[in-house]
Amino acid sequence: MKIATLSSYTDKPLADCTDLELFNALLSLVADATRERGYNQGKKRLYYISAEFLIGKLLSNNLINLGLYDSVRDELAACGRDLSALEEMELEPSLGNGGLGRLAACFLDSCATLGLPADGIGLAYHCGLFRQNFADNRQCESPDYWLRWGQDSWLRRTSRHFRVSFGGFDVTSTLYEIDVTGYEGKSGKLRLFDVDSADERVIHSGISFDKDDVTKNLTLFLYPDDSDDAGRLLRVYQEYFMVSNGAQLILDECQARGSNLHDLADYAAIQINDTHPTMVIPELIRLLGEHGIAFDEAVSIARDVCAYTNHTILAEALETWPKHFIEQVAPQLIPIIDQLDKLVRDSCEDPFVQVIDEHGNVHMANIDIHFSHSVNGVAALHTKILEDVELAPFYKLYPEKFNNKTNGITFRRWCIECNPELAGLITQTIGDDWKHDATRLEDLLAHQDDDGLLDQLSKIKRHNKERFAAWLRAHQGTEVDPDAIFDVQSKRLHEYKRQQLNLLWATNTYLQVKAGKLPERKVCMLFGAKAAPAYTIAKDIIHAIICLGKVVAADPVASQYLQVVMIENYNVTAAERLIPAADVSEQISLASKEASGTSNMKFMLNGALTLGTMDGANVEIAELVGKGNIYTFGEGSDEVIARYQRGDYDPRSYYEGDERLKEAVDFLRGPQMLEVGNAESLERLTEELLGKDWFMTFPDFDSYLTEKARVLNDVADQHSWQRKALVNIAKAGFFSSDRTIEQYNRDIWHLGVDSSRGCE
Repeated sequence: MKIATLSSYTDKPLADCTDLELFNALLSLVADATRERGYNQGKKRLYYISAEFLIGKLLSNNLINLGLYDSVRDELAACGRDLSALEEMELEPSLGNGGLGRLAACFLDSCATLGLPADGIGLAYHCGLFRQNFADNRQCESPDYWLRWGQDSWLRRTSRHFRVSFGGFDVTSTLYEIDVTGYEGKSGKLRLFDVDSADERVIHSGISFDKDDVTKNLTLFLYPDDSDDAGRLLRVYQEYFMVSNGAQLILDECQARGSNLHDLADYAAIQINDTHPTMVIPELIRLLGEHGIAFDEAVSIARDVCAYTNHTILAEALETWPKHFIEQVAPQLIPIIDQLDKLVRDSCEDPFVQVIDEHGNVHMANIDIHFSHSVNGVAALHTKILEDVELAPFYKLYPEKFNNKTNGITFRRWCIECNPELAGLITQTIGDDWKHDATRLEDLLAHQDDDGLLDQLSKIKRHNKERFAAWLRAHQGTEVDPDAIFDVQSKRLHEYKRQQLNLLWATNTYLQVKAGKLPERKVCMLFGAKAAPAYTIAKDIIHAIICLGKVVAADPVASQYLQVVMIENYNVTAAERLIPAADVSEQISLASKEASGTSNMKFMLNGALTLGTMDGANVEIAELVGKGNIYTFGEGSDEVIARYQRGDYDPRSYYEGDERLKEAVDFLRGPQMLEVGNAESLERLTEELLGKDWFMTFPDFDSYLTEKARVLNDVADQHSWQRKALVNIAKAGFFSSDRTIEQYNRDIWHLGVDSSRGCE
């Protein structure tokens, strides 16, 4: 492949161009290089439907995948310009929230890299989830206008439109596309639908807006506030809009490739990412009926085409919609859903597995399981819990459908791009085959006693901590000490992820310092998380973390040993700075509740050691690295599940029985916190812990303190610590999303590989 130099995309010397002119020239260069490489093709195509795709900034990733990064960087440097400055100009696409969306982005990257014909299907949100900022020590939300700027965008408008019929009105969609470049190969596409009638002027203060005017608000926000019926209805509108467009696009494209629709399964695989896209099943059946295919055959076709990934056992995330909501949004689906419900009732009397329950609620996961051919969990433990407990009645009906696909990450982005020093050291040590085959990272194990290599790992970690400190200073004016231990918990704010447990450790540590028990080394606790706008307790936890940070910072003694920092507007860009800098990776969810986790894999790859419960993919990390290279604590999943089944958990008995816990909890609403915090919020959080503590923070408090003390003691021996880190890096190859996608394709999709790489 021969691509013109960057200077051929400007009408004047690079040195004379503005940063914006250079950035737009880079977009054009990447677009042309991508088109010249071409797109993965094949008779059968995967359509990965997801409510979110947390793709992050794309410039560096695309340049690396296209093999252009070094040449562009050198060309710019030759005229006194800095590629990193141009990278900072890019606005991060606000198309996702947490692990669900980041996983979807990794999967598209791996599909492209492996030569699989695959596209993502979702919505082109104008304002994303929200932009998080802190005011009065609280989370505040504002629209994330990522598409507004005087620069071009990766989002490309197409001439394709589809009509979507809602109850009482129709809308016409426009299809947009974003190229997903494969590493040294062809590309796929992320295909996003929007309506031209979307109007950001309906947004009022913060992220509040008129929820009733669907033609104007349909694609404004990801996960609009569902604390009222108008918000819940809007989510149903969004989901039907997404799947109706997706189903129409799929049928059109498959017919263009030669399908007669009876053989649709030979031309399309649809992966349903969580329950948000569930309505694609009845919509596909409906559209097949419009093409003259009988209902029973249409159901069979949909089952052969569709597969479902379950990402959670939390009831709140297994969507259930009142039937009358769907009737208002898409009345044409009701006859289909009724018929699907009848099929289930005729074959099974168990109320647990029925599509429509006695209250008239439609269970989306139940549709997915009955009318797809594959149901997968995303970590070995998660899948076992689905089969044995949470979805056991379904597993008895369809044992052949259930399978596990442990999640993975795009290690090229999460090492080559965000930690170039480490990537360079790995290549220098074992060659560059690991960039194509992550399992080759295991070759590092032969060097775990190389003192020089371990010293280099330590120096790289220090450089990354300095780099993160500089970024945080510029990002929000916060100073952190690179000499401190960076103890990091970064993930969506949810009680089951138990940021509140980490908060109680910090509170206990502060009280210990005040009592004269001084740590040997300073700990900088770094939190990155957004709370859903309507999730009151999650926002209370953020408030308490920020307030504790203020209390500690104001104390001249305690601030020498402890720092508590909440990163504002945590996103992929922040993660790419934070993760390479972390010493300790906090993965402390309540056992049985985290389906997999993927931040645990990213931290592991970048040489942080895991402190975690035996939950999600932590279990597989522990099996891979060995007990000497991970720190685990807390009750196991069997014990937790049994406790829930007994219903006998009493948080106050733990509170009364552990003086350290009692002091830490009481401190949350004590005078020092009240001096900087909101009394109602702090009181509500404290009472939630004492009266409910639904995710069992208190039973694990003692073992968490014990194991964390061991972690912080072990960091002092940097030689031993870096040896453990090297083992983690070497074993991280299993968690490549390339491996995950190969397994999906082998067991579920059966796509042909486009072997004409187009990159010679």
